[in-house]
Amino acid sequence: MRSVREITLISSFVAILVGGQLALSWATGVEVVTVLFVTFSYHFGVRRSLAVATAFSLLRCLLFGFFPNVLILYLIHYNLFAVIFGALGRIFRYNVNVKIHLWLIGLSIFMAVCFTLFDDIITPLFYQYTSEATIAYFFSSLYAMIPQTICSAVTVAVLGRPLLKAYEIVKMK
Repeated sequence: MRSVREITLISSFVAILVGGQLALSWATGVEVVTVLFVTFSYHFGVRRSLAVATAFSLLRCLLFGFFPNVLILYLIHYNLFAVIFGALGRIFRYNVNVKIHLWLIGLSIFMAVCFTLFDDIITPLFYQYTSEATIAYFFSSLYAMIPQTICSAVTVAVLGRPLLKAYEIVKMK
């Protein structure tokens, strides 16, 4: 952290992510964390996004309970998310044209699928499920993955560019 302004940016964004997750926690697969974190990572870079990802993963436990398998899932997924989308922002020089926007949408869909697949690996390993229970867990997770993937695609498609435009107000490069 280099300044009070940067600490404020990171902590405010973590609060927005936790609040967004809490607000939509009643609806399976419906979420705004993906679009918010995609755009934040893309615009503000890997370093700041890693701080947000780690803080978000830890602080959400205060509201949703401490489940070690979920904490591991979130730490892996969102830190990977930060690296991928933060690096893309740097590669594309933080520009967003139609082609880049389509890349962000496609990768958001891919990461939504990866979230469920990571969970399908981490949870059975953590709780030492039998092979039958692991298969059942995988198929039951599809009911959450499908709406979450659709939600990621739609929110990044609709809100991605406006959010990136809004972030231009904060000059922290």
